[in-house]
Amino acid sequence: MTGKCTQNATPSFAAIIVAAGKGLRAAARQAGDTPPKQYQKINGISIISQSINPFISCDNINNIVVVISPDDQDLFQQEGFDDNRITLAHGGKTRQESVFLGLKKLNEINSLYDFVLIQDAARPFLAEGLLSRIMATVEKYGSALPVVPLADTLKQLSHDGIVEATPDRGRLFAAQTPQAFAFKDILEAHRKAALDPSLSFTDDASIAEWAGMSVHTVEGDPRNFKITTPDDFARAETYIAKGKKMETRIGQGFDVHRFAAGDHVILGGVKIPHDMALSGHSDADVLLHAITDALYGSIADGDIGAHFPPSDPKWKGADSTVFLDDAVTRVRNRGGEIVFLDATILCETPKIGPHRDTIRTRIAEITGLPTGRIAVKATTTEQLGFTGRREGIAAMALATIRLPSEN
Repeated sequence: MTGKCTQNATPSFAAIIVAAGKGLRAAARQAGDTPPKQYQKINGISIISQSINPFISCDNINNIVVVISPDDQDLFQQEGFDDNRITLAHGGKTRQESVFLGLKKLNEINSLYDFVLIQDAARPFLAEGLLSRIMATVEKYGSALPVVPLADTLKQLSHDGIVEATPDRGRLFAAQTPQAFAFKDILEAHRKAALDPSLSFTDDASIAEWAGMSVHTVEGDPRNFKITTPDDFARAETYIAKGKKMETRIGQGFDVHRFAAGDHVILGGVKIPHDMALSGHSDADVLLHAITDALYGSIADGDIGAHFPPSDPKWKGADSTVFLDDAVTRVRNRGGEIVFLDATILCETPKIGPHRDTIRTRIAEITGLPTGRIAVKATTTEQLGFTGRREGIAAMALATIRLPSEN
């Protein structure tokens, strides 16, 4: 939706993505040690990536501050965002504190922004239409709060569980994010609220109301729900399955490197002792090169030479895991999921069998796939050809992925 977020590109917009929470209510989704909910995946893509991407796709948003927990620095870096508009800030103990820290970071970057959108990282289904409505409303009124009507009758209870009242449902709405405000106004409101530790607000519209700002509403979107409980994950997966047609693609890769003087080869990111080395501009990891090109091929996005040209001295001696990591990120940024990797090494020496499982484990670490989705085989060429003459090693690979259909 690049360039379609608002009709008037004159005002300056920025966004804050609040991603510092631990998501304890969603922790029961999986057994064992799981990352915070925003880093868990739905249909192969993390919730935080799906939440940030609509803002990346909007050219009218000049800066995106992502507020994360200091403990999640590595998790965020693994998402592989490549957009110079993204800036990280560390959050606090509460959502209110985290938003304030994000606003202060944004103020350090540029204090002259006109408007800011504040989004929860646990809302992965922000549609272009809703984002456009919010931006148009805040531009007109100085605030914008997306709301949706309530479907259930509400009851007000006493402390002992007795119904005291039935509020008029027709005047009650559920608030969503992103909530948008004039940047200077909401920053000042947060500053004032931070001076009183007894105050606690669950959203930014509440702070704006408390500070005396008028909060204008805009029609929300029921699909823009927040993932909070394990049941929400199931709801999100069902929503994606119904709303997105996936197609299966297979890409192939092939690479060759000749032998040169040395005492080891690197295959699949694993250093294997040998009486020769492989020659190449990078570390000459012929196996990772083949797998990388297979992934590039699966999304029709060139090859290693196009993304990492050998003419560039930057890549001389480079670790080939960088290439594979880039290909994996490109697949996932397209909404794709890597289903299976199947590779074959062609050589007379060294013997691959003793190292096969170590290689599979290393590829699993790089790609984030379970080892059960990675096959590594080896074969000789019966002393025929350049591999048979022990002049080098070749590798070929197939990558099976699932990608949102373009039709």
